[in-house]
Formats: sequence, C-alpha cells, structure tokens
Amino acid sequence: MRIRLTMAAAMAALVFVGAPAWSASKAAPVASLTASAPETAGFSPERLERLDAYMQGLVDQGHLPGAITLVARHGKIVSYETFGKTAIDGAPMTKDTIFRIYSQTKPVTGVAMMILFEEGKWRLDDPVTKFVPELAHLQVYKGQNPDGTFITEPAARAPTMREIMSHTGGFAYGLRTDQPVEKAYRDSGLLGSKTQAEFLTTLAKLPLASQPGTEWRYSVSVDIQGLIVERLSGMSLADFMKSRIFDPLKMTDTAFWVPPDKQGRLAALYIPDPKTRKLTLADNFMVLDVSKSPTIASGGGGLVSTTADYARFAQMLLNGGELDGARILSPGTIRLMASNHLSDIVMAAPGASFSSAKGVGFGLDFAVVTDPARDGTLQGEGTYSWGGAAGTWFWIDPKNDLFMLGMIHILAREIDPALAKINDDAATLVYQALVDPAQ
Repeated sequence: MRIRLTMAAAMAALVFVGAPAWSASKAAPVASLTASAPETAGFSPERLERLDAYMQGLVDQGHLPGAITLVARHGKIVSYETFGKTAIDGAPMTKDTIFRIYSQTKPVTGVAMMILFEEGKWRLDDPVTKFVPELAHLQVYKGQNPDGTFITEPAARAPTMREIMSHTGGFAYGLRTDQPVEKAYRDSGLLGSKTQAEFLTTLAKLPLASQPGTEWRYSVSVDIQGLIVERLSGMSLADFMKSRIFDPLKMTDTAFWVPPDKQGRLAALYIPDPKTRKLTLADNFMVLDVSKSPTIASGGGGLVSTTADYARFAQMLLNGGELDGARILSPGTIRLMASNHLSDIVMAAPGASFSSAKGVGFGLDFAVVTDPARDGTLQGEGTYSWGGAAGTWFWIDPKNDLFMLGMIHILAREIDPALAKINDDAATLVYQALVDPAQ
C-alpha cells in the first residue's frame, strides 16, 4: 500500500530557498517553500504520475518492500511519495523512515573537505602524504608470482588530494573480488578497521591497483578523506559534520548511528537471492551495525539519513552552497566540485568507467554528465550525482534547477534486472514530465 501525504505535510517536512547560482533557468528566491502544484514548476501532473506508477509497480511485483521518491525544482517539491513498507512484513513506509545511505555519504565527506579547502587548509594538487605520511612508501601491483604473492613496484609519486577525491589515486576498495588487489583489500579486513591507526597500517601494506593518476577505480579514498578532515579540523568526522553541515542545515536525522529512540524508524535491509531473485534479509560484511556509535566513522559509507534530510543537503548544493541563510560553501566551490576532474589519460584508459565517449566524467566525490547525448540521458549537461550500496540515489541538475532523491534498501540490486537501472529509469520519468522547462 502506498502512503500519500498532502503537499502541505511535505512542506512542513522540508523548507528550501533560492535557485542555483549557475542555473540557466532561475526562479526568484523565496524565504521558504510553500505548497505548489507540479505545473507551477513546469511539470505535467499526469505525466509525473508515471513515476509513481513505476515505483508502485516495483513494490507490487515484489522487487521492493518499499521506497520513497522526491523531486524538487526551483526550490519547490513537485513530488514526494512513499510506497510500500519499511520491511516485507513491516509497517507502512513513512517520510521519516531512516535509511543506510552508504556511499551517498561520500558527497557529504566531500563537502566537509571543501569547507577546509575554503579555509586554506589544503590544495587540490597537494600530495596526500602531506597530511597522511603513513602512506609515503606505497607499492603498485604489477602481477603475481607462482605462489600467489604480489609482484610490485614503487609508486612513481604520491597520490594527490584531487586524485583521492576523484578515485584516481590508485587505491582499491575490496567490495568485489574479481581482481587480485580488490581481493587483497577484502581479505585484509580493511573496511572493518576499529581505529585510524589500524586502518592506515593495513592500507599502507596493500599495493595500489595502478599508478596514481592513470585510471579511475572506486576506492577507499573517501575514507582517507574522512581521516584528513579529522586531522585538519582537530575534530572527529562525526562532530565536524554535525557542527559544520548537519546542524546548520537542520538535518536532524543524519548521523553515523541511530539512537534507541529512532531505531524503530530504520528500514530493513534486503538482498536478492542470486538464483531466485527473491528478497532475503541481508546478512553479510556490508551490513553495518548502526545501533551504536562506530569506533571509526566511515567517510566513504557510514551515514544514515532520511529523505527530508538529504533533500536539504541536495538543495543546499543546488542553491550554490546555501540554504535558509546557512552558508556551507561558496557557489564557486560547488562548481569546482561538480566539474570533471579526470585527466585525458584517465578518460582514455581502456574500459574506462568514465570517458568522453560515454559522456560522463567525475568531479570531487560526484559523477558528472559532460555530454547528455553520449550518456543517453535527458539530464542537463553538468548534472552531478551519486548513490549508495543499498540502492539509494540522487542527482542534481543545475541547468534545469532540479534534483531527485530515491530511497530504497536493497543491497546488490543489480542482481534483479528490474532494479539494475532504477535510477536511470526514474530520471527518464521525471524529465518526460518536465514539459515546460522554461517555466
């Protein structure tokens, strides 16, 4: 059963202001968001209902226990819907449901980094060893000996800060095991480190998968960023984010753990069975214990949040760094983050995940659309985005002054073909409803 709230209730949950600093279609700034019909922001209400029907269909067909979507343009929420339940046999999905957002933590960590960048604490082309000297003697994987040990060579240079913010520093992750270095990361227990010292000691012993600056590879780089935030600020990552991002933006349900009085609002986490595709409760190394404060906060994937909270974060970015009078970053810094930072070498690498041919690049903790036609998307050029391991996603389109959030709780959603491209399919349904983009 889908639960609908009135637009007035949605307005009570979220308050947004302003238009993006570099939007091509700007709306007059407003002090707070008021109830608004979709057509006032250029949307066809009838066409926008196709998004609702699509999401409800995924629930009805058993692909999802529940979901939440939110679409906002010119600071106006034009669609904010809940679908299904928080668990297969659970309570109806509500707008204050808490989700593990996993890698949607990364853009938040990126914003934390850029706050310190604006304060002059670091520069993009600084070597990471300036702040993390423990990584001064990294080796690079070259192959394997007959006994399985690695053949390595010294890194030609230290990865730069720009490279750890664009996943081109050579680090791996261990989320998959189909490549020797990735498997070594998994087997090392790196992501389960209990202290900064343990994390860095383990990481320093692992080889880079490639020389710095030569390929894009999803990695633990944002966890390194989290450690750098702590060292440069003198605060824990959790405290820095709370004082410099969450409190100013009134993100009251976003943190690295869920306190006892909120745990009843946490959505259950599922994973499709590889053979039957039937949803089962997730129980693997990816299931973080969020019932207590972690000993080490993961800047790469540790946050929990709600749709309303993350929407405030997204609107701040779309506004050019400010929301409701709280200035987090300057418009220029947001533009810098949302620009493609991949070198020609990285973009031209064989099998590159991001390339000119694909029409997508990578900024500072965001993917960036560089050519919508080549990317095969209706999103505007410059749209930036990311998502989480449990299927949550968001994208921000400055050209159209528009953003979308999708909240689900399914690990390894790519196992189910119906969910593999849910973010792309939902985006198409949003844009086909935007019939008057000049408005």
